[in-house]
Amino acid sequence: MAGYIVVAVLGIFFISSALKILNEYERGVVFRLGRVIGAKGPGVVFLIPIADKMLKVSLRLIVLSVDPQDVITKDNVSVKVNAVIYFRVVDPNKAIVEVENYHYAMSQLAQTTLRTVCGQAELDDLLSNREKINTEVQEILDLHTEPWGIKVTAVALKDIDLPQEMQRAMAKQAEAERERRAKIINAEGEFQAAAKLSEAAEIIQEHPAALQLRYLQTMREIAAEKNSMTLFPVPIDLFGYLLKAIDRKDAAIKL
Repeated sequence: MAGYIVVAVLGIFFISSALKILNEYERGVVFRLGRVIGAKGPGVVFLIPIADKMLKVSLRLIVLSVDPQDVITKDNVSVKVNAVIYFRVVDPNKAIVEVENYHYAMSQLAQTTLRTVCGQAELDDLLSNREKINTEVQEILDLHTEPWGIKVTAVALKDIDLPQEMQRAMAKQAEAERERRAKIINAEGEFQAAAKLSEAAEIIQEHPAALQLRYLQTMREIAAEKNSMTLFPVPIDLFGYLLKAIDRKDAAIKL
């Protein structure tokens, strides 16, 4: 009876050691006597006890957050930059055999690459051309991780922290730029208004009656406001005639 129990225990141990179940997103890299025989899964995988050893690898997309890195840009501005790296394992055999710990290796490579790429760019490019920086970092990472069986799918810069004095300087620059644009718009409006007034003056000069009509229109607008004051328009030419008459009178008296 004891012998049957021992055989049953050994059988259960053998089955538990030989039978493995892998999920849909997992692959098992099997080593047989120290040699890789390939990646197995998903589903049920049979192993030879003692001779086989299996390491699981996930094929799901991995999100790696890169800690803030101190970077000195090309125009000598000190900033802190962090990013997010998206990658996945495409070749489980290489991910296990070619690199000891691909998570740690990917993290270190991402940090150094981020510092290098951002250090070669000026601050304005770093702030306005993030897509270009993301693409350049992704290409460099993808080139170095291809031998590891890893594919970098996306890179995104998260935050760019500037020193306080630089933030104040940029705020002053933005305010000065807004004032410049406001002055230009105001000047363009004055120019267009002057051009329209010049055209209106030419029309009134050709048709003097238009000036009287304008006077009457102005009086109607004033009367619509329920004002108690009444204005009587006087043609400007009348003052010219009076001044000429006074000048002739003064000349006659002197004679």
